[in-house]
Amino acid sequence: MKNKILVTGGVGYIGSHTCIELINAGFDIVVYDNLSNSSIEALHRVESIVGQSIEFIEGDILDYSLLDHVFKTYEFFAVIHFAGLKAVGESVAKPLLYYKNNVTGTLNLLEVMQRYSVKNFVFSSSATVYGDPETLPIVETAPRSCTNPYGQSKLTVEYILEDLAQSDPTWNIVSLRYFNPVGAHKSGLIGEDPNDIPNNLMPYISQVAVGKLKQLSIFGNDYDTVDGTGVRDFIHVVDLANGHVAALDYLVNHQAIGFLPINLGTGKGTSVLELVHAFIESTGVDVPYQFVDRRPGDVASCYASAAFAKELLNWSADLNIVDMCRDTWQWQSKNPKGYTSESFS
Repeated sequence: MKNKILVTGGVGYIGSHTCIELINAGFDIVVYDNLSNSSIEALHRVESIVGQSIEFIEGDILDYSLLDHVFKTYEFFAVIHFAGLKAVGESVAKPLLYYKNNVTGTLNLLEVMQRYSVKNFVFSSSATVYGDPETLPIVETAPRSCTNPYGQSKLTVEYILEDLAQSDPTWNIVSLRYFNPVGAHKSGLIGEDPNDIPNNLMPYISQVAVGKLKQLSIFGNDYDTVDGTGVRDFIHVVDLANGHVAALDYLVNHQAIGFLPINLGTGKGTSVLELVHAFIESTGVDVPYQFVDRRPGDVASCYASAAFAKELLNWSADLNIVDMCRDTWQWQSKNPKGYTSESFS
C-alpha cells in the first residue's frame, strides 16, 4: 500500500495546505502535531475544504515512545516531515531549543522509521542552508553555509540524511529547500497565522493592512538591488504544497534514489518594495511603511533556480505575485485575528 502518509507538523502553515493537496491527489494521511505553533482550528478547516475527516495525533517528535506506537499502529509508505521550530530570531536567542527540537526530534523520527522499515522521506528544508549565495540563481549544488541556528539545524539534518542514505541505499530521501512561502488557500479558510509579531514579510504586510499593526518596517534600503530593498523568491504556499505531492509521486515511482535535494521556488526575485506595492495595487488597501536599519545576517538577494524541480518532478510554480497578495488578503481580511477570529464569514 503506497498511499498512507504520515505528515508531521501537518497543522502548521505549509503542512495544512499540503494536507489538502495530498488528499486531492488520493493519498491517505495521518497528521502528527504538538500544536505548539499551530491551531487545531486549521485542521478542522482543512477537513471542511476536503469534505472528510482526517486522522490526527497530538504528539511531539521528541516523544519517542509515542512515535513508536504510531508506527506500530499504521503501515506507512512515507513520511513528510514539517515539524520544527522556524523563527530565525528566536533561534539566535534559544539555540539549544532549536537544536533539540529540529535535530534530536528528526533523529527520533528517523530511528523509528528505520525500525519499522519505512524509508521514504520528504524533508522540509530551507533556502537558509545556502547562506549568503555566491551566485544567482541558486542551484542545488551551490555551497552550503548558515548564518543562524535555525538554518544550521536544517543543514545539520541534511548532513544526517546524506550520511543515512550513504550508509543504506534502501533509503529514498527528498530534501525540499523552500524559498519564501506566502499566500493562502483560495477559500480564505486557512492561511499563515503567526504567534505575536510576524517574522515573515507577507503576514506583516497583511496585518498592517487589516489594522492589527501600525506600519511595516522595511529593513534596509541601501542594498545593491533594483530599489535598494532585499530581493527574495516568494512562492505561493499552494504551489509549494503541490511540490510535496510531486515529490511523493516521484518516491512512488522510483527506488534507491539516496539523498536528493530539490529547490522549490519560482526562479524569480522580487524586492520587498515591489511586493508591498503589488499588495497595495492588487487589494486597494494602503500599507504604511518606514525604512529602518538592515538586520544582521540578511542577504541582499536570494532566489532559486527551479530548473531541477521541473526536470525531475515535472513541477513548477503556477501562481504569481498578484495571486499571492490577493489570496493573503482574502485570508487576512476574513480572519483579522487569525484562527482565533470569532467566526469565519
